[in-house]
Amino acid sequence: AALTVRERLEAQEDALLSPLAARSAEAKRSHPMEECPFRTKFQRDRDRILHSKSFRRLKHKTQVYIVAGDHYRTRMTHSLEVAQISRTIARGLRLNEDLTEAIALGHDVGHTPFGHAGEAVVEEITGHFAHNEQSLRMVEILERGGHGLNLTGEVRDGILNHTGKGVPRTFEGRIVRIADRIAYLCHDYDDSIRAGLLSPEELPAEVRDSFGTDTSAMITSMVSDMIVTSEECGDAMLSEEVQHIMDVFRQFMFERIYHSKTLAHERAQAGFVLRALMDHFTVYFHTLPQEFRDREEKWGREQCVVDYVAGLTDSYAVALFREIYIPPVDQMTIKPI
Repeated sequence: AALTVRERLEAQEDALLSPLAARSAEAKRSHPMEECPFRTKFQRDRDRILHSKSFRRLKHKTQVYIVAGDHYRTRMTHSLEVAQISRTIARGLRLNEDLTEAIALGHDVGHTPFGHAGEAVVEEITGHFAHNEQSLRMVEILERGGHGLNLTGEVRDGILNHTGKGVPRTFEGRIVRIADRIAYLCHDYDDSIRAGLLSPEELPAEVRDSFGTDTSAMITSMVSDMIVTSEECGDAMLSEEVQHIMDVFRQFMFERIYHSKTLAHERAQAGFVLRALMDHFTVYFHTLPQEFRDREEKWGREQCVVDYVAGLTDSYAVALFREIYIPPVDQMTIKPI
């Protein structure tokens, strides 16, 4: 019998990819389903994530700056940037680009509104919350009205372990884990300069000397180092020297931006809104959308509230807060005194 397009692609993977790459033909789903005649399993996973509601919502979730202008990153542009960086590295190492891209596009779909400030509040209220676990929950359980996307084990593993203590079991997943850091450091740095919170001169000297001050040059120096080093070691890694400089850069970003006094007020506001919404839906559980109420028996009330609130976009969370807590008075603008 003639090969289907998919079988031909699987044969191509076998012939062309590195022995260390994941093969889509070997991938397994939690619920078996009929194969697509044209797309490999990883291509299909990538497509499912791209077409999902949780991926679309990322366009209204911010990275660091809640007051977003036209050129600031959102979680969606961040995910696309991670996908692009990961694919460049994967292609350079003859790894499975479709798997890499699927993990990268799906890695942040469980992020709360208002970035890490939001994550911290949900964690504080519930005692445990991690966006990587929520991303997995989103694709496994919550998407498609509670049916999940039925992704392959390799993609689910990469999404769960893109951050935190676990390490992805595929080379591709380990690439995304580092590419995510490269992307957010360089792009948050770029956004911070645009916001006037940083100037290139303030970068630590060793970061400036090694990576330069131009965002694109910074990404290039880390990506090229990673391709060369990973090729030598047979695993995803940066050279010791570049890893050290990246750590210095990361430390600098945490001190100056992520934990900065400048953004403390916005972080507090974000926390206040999320706390209020969690409180409201815990008490008035019956006002949650039906599909979330339907899961109460299985998951318990708190988890259902978390699933709903974590899925909100920044803009929708604020609109909801306004509707619930703010009397419908005309908005006046407050002039600085």
